[in-house]
Amino acid sequence: MHRTPDRAATIYAVAQRAGVSTATVSRALGGSDKVAPRTREAVLVAARELNYVPDGAARALAGRRTNALGLVLPHIDGPYYAAVLVGFEMAASEMGLSVVLDLAGPDTDPDRAVRRLAGNVDGVAFMARSAVDDALITEIAARRPVVVAARGRIPGRDALYAENTVTAARLTAHLIETGRRRLAFVGRPEPDSDIGARHEGFRSALADAGLEPVATFAVDPVEEEGAEVARELHSEGLDIDAIVCGNDELALAVQHELQDLGVDVPAKIAVVGWDDVHAARYVRPDLTTVAQPVEELGALAARRLAELVDGADPDPEPVVLDSRIVHRSSCGCAAPGDGEELTPTPAPQETP
Repeated sequence: MHRTPDRAATIYAVAQRAGVSTATVSRALGGSDKVAPRTREAVLVAARELNYVPDGAARALAGRRTNALGLVLPHIDGPYYAAVLVGFEMAASEMGLSVVLDLAGPDTDPDRAVRRLAGNVDGVAFMARSAVDDALITEIAARRPVVVAARGRIPGRDALYAENTVTAARLTAHLIETGRRRLAFVGRPEPDSDIGARHEGFRSALADAGLEPVATFAVDPVEEEGAEVARELHSEGLDIDAIVCGNDELALAVQHELQDLGVDVPAKIAVVGWDDVHAARYVRPDLTTVAQPVEELGALAARRLAELVDGADPDPEPVVLDSRIVHRSSCGCAAPGDGEELTPTPAPQETP
């Protein structure tokens, strides 16, 4: 194993380790299609081993700011990430900073893109479970201030997220209290993810009631997957009387498709979601869901990142924002009014 040097690596050191010219290193890290795949991989490995951040970083290392913050998202489809971006950009703008956005989805090359981003901003915020792994975030954090939000903790780095597990347990417990006994979960419960934490709360509430989940549909949190789950439920005749969805995009699609198939929601199957998107209050039945301060999460991430850029020490204690249940009609009981909480907001608790 190569030892990471104490001083910042240079492009010359990367070139020497990879056995190529500095021009080739520059082209490989810049995404040029004129570099052979094997050569690009050799350069990326060398850069990773040396903890090398591309050239633009030299400005900040020398004390000259870019006055820009980087934001890494998996995508901007759907209302959740759009709200995160709005909050982040508004807070940055209020501080006189610009935002450079990178979308690191499963079909991207995050190493190259994030390295390039880190070289041209003063700090980077990593939001949710993108294709960027913890090792790369740790590597970038050695050269740049970093915050993570709505994803697992990175040791020694600032973390922010909305509470998930306790609120999901309370939402599930409400369904059980109203007579539902055959519950399913829709959403991919990945480790250290928001939906994973919601699934944990779902299972915890069932266990407390002496129940087991009928099914968990581990699908991506997008509309078309929700519709497909509803069709599968209908075609296979699964005996389910309530569905807890990992987000509203899934819940709205599940509810709409079930209704198109002639299933009475909520008399036959109750459906609940998460995020409290605008559409949740306009569908019929209107959707019982969970509201979380998504724009505030984005804004707090930007402000905290700016503080770190200005020299603040990292805070090992995560910032946890309250989530609240919004009681409407899709859970199968009379709603007390749009936006009213079904249960008290839970105390902040760290998402595992």
